Amino acid sequence: MDDLTGNFLVSTPQMTDPRFQEQVIFICAHNSEGTMGLVINNPNPDISLRQVFEGTDMPVPDGDLPPVYMGGPVEPDAGFILYSSDYSGDNYLEVTPEVRLSRDSRLLMDIALNRGPEHFLFLLGYAGWGPGQLESELVDNSWLTVPGDYNILFRTPAELRWKLAAHNFGVDISVFGDVIGNA
Repeated sequence: MDDLTGNFLVSTPQMTDPRFQEQVIFICAHNSEGTMGLVINNPNPDISLRQVFEGTDMPVPDGDLPPVYMGGPVEPDAGFILYSSDYSGDNYLEVTPEVRLSRDSRLLMDIALNRGPEHFLFLLGYAGWGPGQLESELVDNSWLTVPGDYNILFRTPAELRWKLAAHNFGVDISVFGDVIGNA
């Protein structure tokens, strides 16, 4: 299978796992050892970014703060920052030329001090698959793979990302189950 890094996984109506229904996952790493991605459209109602800053004794920036997202069920207390590459820092994974991933607290401090990237998502937890596991789910039509899109990732409201990610690839996800099949 091709490397899916930088693509979206859009759950289809055939998704049986309730944790992933109507979810979009941005794939950050995909190789022979497995797959790691972050759910980008599931805001966490139980914690705010203000609470994250206060809990880490960092200053709280003025103005509205974006939500904290539930990035997936694996390590739900681990923080991840998905951000635009206009910010230059250390300790990151380049997912695409435009998007990076980090767990570096210095990046979080720069965000707190208004010196961070133009666009970012703060997420708790991640989605992970062992070798071949995601490929099996793709065969079962649980996921649609579509190219990742910077605007959907950073400039689209979370509640619109699921339908828009599929729509931008020419798929009406609400009727997807009526037209799929295996040849």
